[in-house]
Amino acid sequence: MKKKYENELLVNDAINYSKIRLVDFSGKQLGIYSSKEALEIALKKGLDLVVISDKSNPPVCKIIDYGKYKFAQEKKAKEAKKKQHQTSLKEVKMRYKIEEHDYKVRINQALKFLQSGDKVKATVILKGREIQHASLAIELLNKMAIDLKEISNIQQMPTKDGRNIIMILNPNKK
Repeated sequence: MKKKYENELLVNDAINYSKIRLVDFSGKQLGIYSSKEALEIALKKGLDLVVISDKSNPPVCKIIDYGKYKFAQEKKAKEAKKKQHQTSLKEVKMRYKIEEHDYKVRINQALKFLQSGDKVKATVILKGREIQHASLAIELLNKMAIDLKEISNIQQMPTKDGRNIIMILNPNKK
């Protein structure tokens, strides 16, 4: 005897409707039966009776191999999950007095993050009296946005966040 409930699908003995619409494994409609008659037909074929749609009137039940059906559903869910890409926020930190080579390294990091589909948060850290030179930090972030404009667009313009100036870049849609 099979389990009655698995993943909220009614299977075999758990089906207790007075009338159901029966569909065989090939998709052919067999007609309206009582749930007991439909279960007997399924068991004679060595298969299971599974409720496919309980929203309709009468509910639709199908004669299938439940193990194979469950496996196919799990496989579809895995494939759908593989195709999803979680975008995350990656951060690139620097100072406003950054040297040219170090700036290029930060640009390359941001480029890699954007190409992999992640957002980039560019942060310029201001320490001590450097807070007076916030305009230089904003210029640096604007330069970065210009250098990366081929692959990204600005989600958030450079703004002051405490002692930091931040800017968020989105990858362009491919």
